[in-house]
Amino acid sequence: MMQAGLDGVGANVGADAPVADDADPARVRLKKAPNAFRTISEVADELHIPQHVLRFWETKFPQVKPLKRGGGRRYYRPDDISLLRRISDLLYIQGYTIKGVQRLLREGGGKLSDDIPPATQDERDEAAAEAAQANLELPLPPGVARPPASASDKAARTRPDPELERLRAVLAHTLRELEALRALLP
Repeated sequence: MMQAGLDGVGANVGADAPVADDADPARVRLKKAPNAFRTISEVADELHIPQHVLRFWETKFPQVKPLKRGGGRRYYRPDDISLLRRISDLLYIQGYTIKGVQRLLREGGGKLSDDIPPATQDERDEAAAEAAQANLELPLPPGVARPPASASDKAARTRPDPELERLRAVLAHTLRELEALRALLP
């Protein structure tokens, strides 16, 4: 069956097309091809990273260069999305700092290999300190005082939790397996 899209161009809609229960059939959104460019909102949704963080990473990682169209609209290539996914893994799962990932990119000639080991304890401590420092610098609403950090809070931020490290490793391994399975899909 043939349905007209919003732009007037016909779209071939089959029985297996993604349609929400309450969706107007004329506004059906077909799944993009794997090699299609993605908007910043699509990339943010796919990677579970806020849009402002993706824009920030563009300033820190010159290898991430989305195509920019009129009005500053960003379009990410599949290679950009793969790089962003790898950066996210290194920062959030493996415990690297932004400087550490920048170093890995420099050493890898602008690429990040899939076999980078988890961050060293020093790197994780530095990343935790950066995160704690970033939280301390956030402005508070007027009239609200920042509570003093206790010694146990400071110790908890700098001492790695073995269970947390184990879970990070399991999640990183699971993510790699899922990405490999996604690559096998048509």
